[in-house]
Amino acid sequence: MTEQAHYVPALGRPELTRAYDLVLALVSREGRWRKALLKALAPQDGELIVDIGCGTGSQAIAIKRARPGVRMVGIDPDPAVLAIALAKAQRAGVEIEWRQGLGDQADALVGRQVSDAVISSLVLHQCDVPVKGAILQAMARLARPGGRVLIADYGRQRGLMRLLFRFVQAVDGFERTEFNAVGALPGLMRASGLSAVSERDRIATPSGSISIYETRAG
Repeated sequence: MTEQAHYVPALGRPELTRAYDLVLALVSREGRWRKALLKALAPQDGELIVDIGCGTGSQAIAIKRARPGVRMVGIDPDPAVLAIALAKAQRAGVEIEWRQGLGDQADALVGRQVSDAVISSLVLHQCDVPVKGAILQAMARLARPGGRVLIADYGRQRGLMRLLFRFVQAVDGFERTEFNAVGALPGLMRASGLSAVSERDRIATPSGSISIYETRAG
């Protein structure tokens, strides 16, 4: 296992977890980038889609509501956010499989080369560089050959976005987040066994720009 057992909580501190959805909505233009990720994913009935670092379940629920015929699995190491996710899914009337575990163990939790698509949202910027790589490698192992891998996260920060991103760096740590800010994430994706990496979209937010990266396994 490469990922640190002591994961970074959703807002950096466990006592702030219940405020995560509200804070995210305020500082990240959440509705816009989640819709962009859903559009890029283009889920189809019968597909198995895995959300690594699913947090409170917002993206997984949006996918299941948009395409009820998919099998949706959400993985997160934090039992507190999974409890919130479960309650939200029940209120939304959707069935999602929630599994507790670290991102670099995703293929062990679900299986190798079984997922039609793998996604991750606002997870990698919180992780040390070796952990980022380990999660990306697990995504590559989890997806079927040629399977879709999509990541919504803070990417290269330019101009005003660089200044606004200081808020995220103060919460999640400069060393972890700077790797994303200088635009190094696509190179790490390629080094982790993912191919045809492209930045499909870039969304300006009050906390920096969020990129939608699209790539393929194998």
